[in-house]
Formats: sequence, C-alpha cells, structure tokens
Amino acid sequence: MRIRDLVGMAELGLTLLVGEEHLDRGFTGVQITDLPDPGRYLSGGELVLSGLMWRNGPGDSERFVGRLVEAGVAALGAGSAWFGTVPDDLVQACRAHDLPLLEVPVEISFRTVAETVAPRHGELRAALGRHRRIVAAVAEGAGLSELFALMDGEPAMTGAVVSATGSVVAGALDPADAVRLAHEYLTAPRLPSAVRTPTGVFTIFAVGREHRAAGWALVCGGDLLGEADLGFELAACVALERTRMEEGRRVERRLAEQLISLAASAGSDPAELNAGLRTCGIGPAEPYSVVNATVTWAGTARDPDLPGLGGRVLEELLRPRAVAAAVADGAVALVPLAGTAGELAQTLRAGARALMAGLSGVRVSIGVSAALTGPSAVRGGAEEAGHARRLAEARGGGVATSDEIYTHALLLATVPGDVRRSFADRTLDPLVDYDRRHHSELVRTLETFLDCVGSWNVCAERLHVHVNTVRYRVRRIEELTGRDLSTMADRVDLFLALRAS
Repeated sequence: MRIRDLVGMAELGLTLLVGEEHLDRGFTGVQITDLPDPGRYLSGGELVLSGLMWRNGPGDSERFVGRLVEAGVAALGAGSAWFGTVPDDLVQACRAHDLPLLEVPVEISFRTVAETVAPRHGELRAALGRHRRIVAAVAEGAGLSELFALMDGEPAMTGAVVSATGSVVAGALDPADAVRLAHEYLTAPRLPSAVRTPTGVFTIFAVGREHRAAGWALVCGGDLLGEADLGFELAACVALERTRMEEGRRVERRLAEQLISLAASAGSDPAELNAGLRTCGIGPAEPYSVVNATVTWAGTARDPDLPGLGGRVLEELLRPRAVAAAVADGAVALVPLAGTAGELAQTLRAGARALMAGLSGVRVSIGVSAALTGPSAVRGGAEEAGHARRLAEARGGGVATSDEIYTHALLLATVPGDVRRSFADRTLDPLVDYDRRHHSELVRTLETFLDCVGSWNVCAERLHVHVNTVRYRVRRIEELTGRDLSTMADRVDLFLALRAS
C-alpha cells in the first residue's frame, strides 16, 4: 500500500505533515511502538505508529527519528493524544531526515489504522495468487479469450487489451473509455500510468516491446502503481499470446508478399495469381482494395524499418481483416471490402488521425485504391495505392484515395513545397495585401467566383452581396494580379494558386 492510499482513506482522517513528495512511497505493514529505540524490532519498509510517550524533551525527537531512518522505515504516524498536538521538534526532525510524517487524530486508535491496512495487504496477496493461476493457464496454452474469461471470474480483477487507436482486442471495456485510454497510452511519458476516466481509475501497462504506433496496452481496473508487479505479469501473458499469434501471421505475410511480387512481374500466370488471391482469403468475384502505408517522423533523421512498422500499423488498423506485405517503399495489404472503398478509407483515416494526434512527430501516410475484383487488377491496384500514399506523404500524412490522384491534387503533390509556396505567394500576395489594408474580401471573392464557374449571379448570392459588387471586385482582382478571369488559362492559374497556398 502507498502513503497516498492511506491518506486518502477519509474514515481514518490522517494528515500528512511532512513528505508530500513521497506520497507514492509504499509500506509493507504497520508497527506500533513507544520504545525510545525501536530499531532492533524493525525490518524496514514499515509504517511506524507511535503515541510519543518516549519524548521527554525536544532532543528526543532527533534521536527517535534517526533510529527509524537507520532501520529503513517508510513513514511515521504520530498520535496527538499525549501532547494534544504533534510537537514542532518532531516535525523538524522528520523534515531534516526526509521521513514522511502523518498525524493520527485523537479519536482514531492505532489498532483501527492497523486493522484497516492489514486486510488490504491480504487482498493483494490473494490477488497475486489469482494472477499466478492466470500465468499458469497462459503457459499451458490459454489464448486471450481464455485469459480474460479467467479474469472475469475473479471479481477483484478487471482488465482489457486495447490497440493504439482504441479497438478492444480482448476483454470488456466501454468504447469511450477504450478510445480515451488508447490516447493516454500513446501520450504517456512513461508506463505504467494511472488514469482517471468518468467511469473510474485504470492503470495502463505496455504489452511487449512493440512501437506504440502498432502496440497494445493492457488496461487494468484500479490504481495498481503501488502493486505494478501484478500488471506486469498480466502484460507478459498477453505479450506471450501476441507472439504466438504473430508466428501464425508470418506465413500469411509471406504469401501476400509472393502475390504482390508475382503481380508486379511481366507475363505472370493468371491461374497462379488467382490461386495467390485465394490464399489471401479473397474469392475471384469478391471486391477488394489495395492499401499502401508508411510511418515516418517529421523533422528528424530517424529512419526505422518503414515497411515493417507501416505494415504492423496497417494490420492493427484493419485487424483482423488483412495482413501486410513489406515492399520496397512501404507496406501493402489486400483488403476484402465489406462495404465500399470509401468506407475503408474513412476507417483508416480515423486510425491515422488518432495515431498522429497521440504520437508527436509521427506521420502515418496511407493510400487506398479503388474497389477491385479478380487477380488481374492486383498490379494496377498496387500502383494506385502507391501513388495515393505518396500524395498523402506530400500532405504531411493521413489518407489519400485513388480518386484524388486523378485530379489537380496529384499535380500539386509532385511539385516541391517551396515551388508551390513561391507560385502561390507571387500570384496571390497582391490580393492578400489589398485585403489586409482595406479590410476587403478579394481572396474570398476569387475562391467563390471560381467555385461558381464564373457565374456572377450565383457568386453574388453565395457572398450575400449585389452582383455589381462582385463585378467590381473581379475587376480589382484582375488589375492587381494581371490576370483575365474570362480566360480558362488564367482561371486555372488562380485556382491552382489558391490550392497551393
């Protein structure tokens, strides 16, 4: 038990006088004594409770506290019944020796404190025994479902495993809590970490050594920071089962890699492609999309195993629908479509957004092909997904679809960023400067005018101004930019400048 937990028990009414920085210090038990030198009877780590009957003068406090510190006790609880208060010299001695000091109120007996604490330690020992049984079950081959079924059978133990984006991998957890705790897992400076949510307190443990972007978190009910060994044991059990699952997926990844390689080769055999597609769980007439992903770090020189990490992130976002094959410039997965390619993109977009929001500097870039059928479409789908992923990278991460690569967005994405900015600034700066000086809306008018395909009346309606006002603003735009908005070429230049800015 920790000092924080003891102070938090309202029924005891204890007051912390010294040692606020040691609230998370644990203690092993309670020892009641009024001996002036109790050191020989202490083994270290205890909470010592004393009525101060050993104190005859201020100097006694220094000696008594010194003996406690030498014995390695965790904290001192002083009763105020003998003196009516805790003497200042005892407070100073504890502060000098950096020993936490608690004041026990007159109406609370030491026996009450001891009896309140003792059952909690008994509960922890019983919980440890339950955890040992769970460890034994996992060692004998129990999977995640069996592991959490065992936990559900123990009323004192609750837990779940969540992915980095808040999907519940095993166990039971409120969906809102799962998303909230996954974000805490991504952002926590160190783990384990205790987190309070509207439904209670949870302790988060990392599962294995996987990068957090593709990692799992074990979420246990309650604050286990003082008894972290319990959570570490459960996390180790989950990590063991994940390793077993990964062994099986390695074969699936190799088959996916062979299919992608075969599709990219000239003169590939359609029958062989068709067989490879079936090994990936996709029938000849079943719709699918190809997805390409990478994970990079913005503004750093770190260059991890990008295809490997991108593939693991992709598998977690799509679990259990797909496995990812590592290729030269990313990770590729063939994903059976339960809905549309757009719905798949939305799922991936939400996951990528959650990861980038939680992991500072990490960029997840994903490209999604159109809906495809048959083995002959694999090669084209892989090319589409690759182009879309590069478009996503040019945007700074996120998800791009094949629809977007056949628009002006792809053209802009292939232009270096400094060239895009220079073009936009040179073209639009006169309008931006005019708007700033005259509090006008030339840039907004230009955007709306082009969006209305040059219709004066529709533009005026959208801007809620008179059509003559639109005509005046357009003439001013043409004068300042030197462009003629009645010509297609100048309209295209201004449109691209707006999109590149």
